[in-house]
Amino acid sequence: MGAIRNIAIFVLVVSFVTFVAFFGRLPAFRNTPIGALHRVIWVHIPNFLRRIDAVLTGNRLSSSLSRFGNYMLYEKHPIVIYFFLGLVTGSASLFIPPTWPYLSLPQKSLLFLLLPCPYIFTYLSQLSHTKSPHLINHTTNAQHMHHYPFDHILYHPNNICRTCELPKPARSKHCSLCGTCVARSDHHCIWVNNCVGMGNYKYFLSLLLTTSLLLFYGTYLAWTTLAPEVRSHFQTYPDWHRGSFDDATDLLGRFMGKFEKWTDALNTAFMVGGLARGGVGLLASLTALLPLGLLAYHIYLIWAGMTTNESGKWADWRDDMHDGLVFMADIKPEFVYGATNPISQHNTHSRNEQTNGTPSESTNHTHQAHRQDDYTWPVRSRQFLVRTNDGQSPRDVPPHIGHIIIDGSWRRCWHLRDVENIYDGGFWNNLVEVLRY
Repeated sequence: MGAIRNIAIFVLVVSFVTFVAFFGRLPAFRNTPIGALHRVIWVHIPNFLRRIDAVLTGNRLSSSLSRFGNYMLYEKHPIVIYFFLGLVTGSASLFIPPTWPYLSLPQKSLLFLLLPCPYIFTYLSQLSHTKSPHLINHTTNAQHMHHYPFDHILYHPNNICRTCELPKPARSKHCSLCGTCVARSDHHCIWVNNCVGMGNYKYFLSLLLTTSLLLFYGTYLAWTTLAPEVRSHFQTYPDWHRGSFDDATDLLGRFMGKFEKWTDALNTAFMVGGLARGGVGLLASLTALLPLGLLAYHIYLIWAGMTTNESGKWADWRDDMHDGLVFMADIKPEFVYGATNPISQHNTHSRNEQTNGTPSESTNHTHQAHRQDDYTWPVRSRQFLVRTNDGQSPRDVPPHIGHIIIDGSWRRCWHLRDVENIYDGGFWNNLVEVLRY
């Protein structure tokens, strides 16, 4: 019982630390214990170890580990893909041969359908070439510029990517690992060694879904095939379990009694099924919630009409709103429903920031303005947001901003619920849009 308990605890701890290390930086976990643990893992512990290394080796070990960490986290490489698919392959190779005789024809058929899915969707998610729909280049830039309108909150027209030297379409982001701007950028995923964005986002969701189903199905097969042997063992050896909580009357005692029986059952399953059946089944059951939890988070993002990248931007706005630094103005109706994109006529590199109430924006007159009616998106932004450093109402507003907003409409904005997200068309429309492109 002790060995199984220790293995289960070890796998759970490793799964939890992996989740915190890779996903603790998400805006949803900001100012939460998971976010704090993420900072402990990536900030406080490395700083502590660097101070020790400075005394012992003069930072030589830290430099080597830093180069290795930068390679693993900030360069494109297939190591994590090999690890993930190797784990799937190794587990399947151990589990299927001894389990196969116990399976019915429908169970075997479903296993044949599910097992190839992680390989297929990992391949589709990691595809990256000049014609990939998520990559923005000189050929596809104009097409991406007309897919989404600028909302004048998260995205502003005629921002120029400093690396690609191309106008940045709305909802795009430059990825330093991929070396290009990504359309409808969600995040760079080391598990598929690629950016997740327009075109391959649906394959990434399919990878999370099918991996979750495969793990749960592996758990189910391990349970159904081992359960008769476990029951037979307990019938043969009725005194196998003599828990210290068998006669408990309090709620905690009864719970601990059931826990002991479950632990005995797992121990027996591991004993009769060995590493191939019991071990792999236990691993599947303890890790199934990882991809399922990430899938649930992305379903929430689809429901909210935003990407992982945008969730961080909205979180920054929310924090500034709580500090009383954000002001909102209404855009004049003729610029909302008219044919011309008002800001694009001025070709501004808008940073949507203000210093002491005065906007600080640079201009560039190189790129041609885009017409608002070129966009196929059904909604136009009716709001203009700025943030100030002094918490005072905007003053000395540049003409290209003052020209399009309704005079006297500046007001302090305290809550995100007062801001319109034009990219949120409702859950089903958002889902169709994600699956369509």
